[in-house]
Amino acid sequence: MNILMMSNTYKPIIGGIEKSIEVFSRELRRRNHRVVIVAPEFRGFKDKEKDIIRVPAIQNFNGTDFSVKLPVPGMLADFFKTFEPDIVHSHHPFLIGDTALRISLGRDAPLVFTHHTMYEKNTHYVPGDSEILKKFVIELSTGYANLCDLVLTPSRSLKELLVKRGVKSEFKVVPTGIYLRELEGASPRKFREKYNIPAEAFVIGYLGRIAEEKNIMFLAEAVAEFTKGEEGIHFLIAGEGTELEKVKDFFSNHNMEDRFHSTGIVEGRDIRDAYAAMDVFGFSSDSETQGIVVLEAMAAGVPVVALEATGVRDVVRDKVNGCLVSGLKKSDFLDAFRYVYNLPAERRRQMGKEARSTAAGFSVDKSIEKLTLSYRRVREKKRKVDIKKNNSLSGIRQKIKAEIELAGNFGKALTTAFERTLPKNISGEYER
Repeated sequence: MNILMMSNTYKPIIGGIEKSIEVFSRELRRRNHRVVIVAPEFRGFKDKEKDIIRVPAIQNFNGTDFSVKLPVPGMLADFFKTFEPDIVHSHHPFLIGDTALRISLGRDAPLVFTHHTMYEKNTHYVPGDSEILKKFVIELSTGYANLCDLVLTPSRSLKELLVKRGVKSEFKVVPTGIYLRELEGASPRKFREKYNIPAEAFVIGYLGRIAEEKNIMFLAEAVAEFTKGEEGIHFLIAGEGTELEKVKDFFSNHNMEDRFHSTGIVEGRDIRDAYAAMDVFGFSSDSETQGIVVLEAMAAGVPVVALEATGVRDVVRDKVNGCLVSGLKKSDFLDAFRYVYNLPAERRRQMGKEARSTAAGFSVDKSIEKLTLSYRRVREKKRKVDIKKNNSLSGIRQKIKAEIELAGNFGKALTTAFERTLPKNISGEYER
């Protein structure tokens, strides 16, 4: 198959969306499918992999890793002279996602959309963030999903949420798979030595992007509170992001610099060693749709303490392979760490074994099998838009239809978002 992947973000950015695109495109290519990735350009970065088309973009939108795509030039039109997509796979419901819809209609190829993100949790990056904007983003992504032939979600709980929000398109749960073997054979002792972590310390760790939506300060504050009463507790963070300096300052201001260890971005074997150096993995994000790092930690045999949220609740079983904490009370989160800390060594090892067993169900091989089967099935089904290929006006008609559908989705989302912020009168109708 010829698969066209389209995303607002890709390398060198490191995150769940980028990881998903990288893993699936690599595995599809290994199985003799051709994958072309369309993503924004990034100044100073040169792609090492083939079949990537970079489009002009405004980088680091509002201080983030996000790129705002500029109008796509004629380079794509020329490209389609030699590449006919069997599947158009969109990874965002806006910006380049709009282009994906236009291409899908114009090329008569099914549109597949992976709903990676709880978009309303990221509106703090946009000037003028408000409840109206959050509701607008929900309505916009829901409307976009209903224009697609197939919606993929990385977790069952996210699918259930989208159904409640009104998505009526066909669904398939396809998590991003993990490379189990890459997390075996770690050297935790050497890693601890490298970052001055005592061999006998109990290490609470986190690996990933350190951003506001990851709720990282909640984790840091809970760990710091726990650390006050226990001499042997240390906190390890592997990754980079806008919140890292806040975490560093917090531990410094509380005279706990010697208990805090930051590695920066880790790659290759250092990833598995970082996980293995942890006794428990802390995860405080309440905006996840899967949480790949949670599964990676589990694959390394590390129990997880996490807030109960979409995606995470699908894999963390309370008191079995970790602890699942409901609500946002730091004291409850702290108690979960204390529970794991106080477990007998054998019981903690058993929890790690259960974590590995859970992660085994999310291997790359299992995930890629689900994805390719989903692609084949959506190709065989009748499109939501039936194009008569022998009609010379079909291309123009589909372009017009795409613009109408995009404009309609935008207008409906804006209207619904505004209405839902209005007070209701006694009859239950919205007051204007």
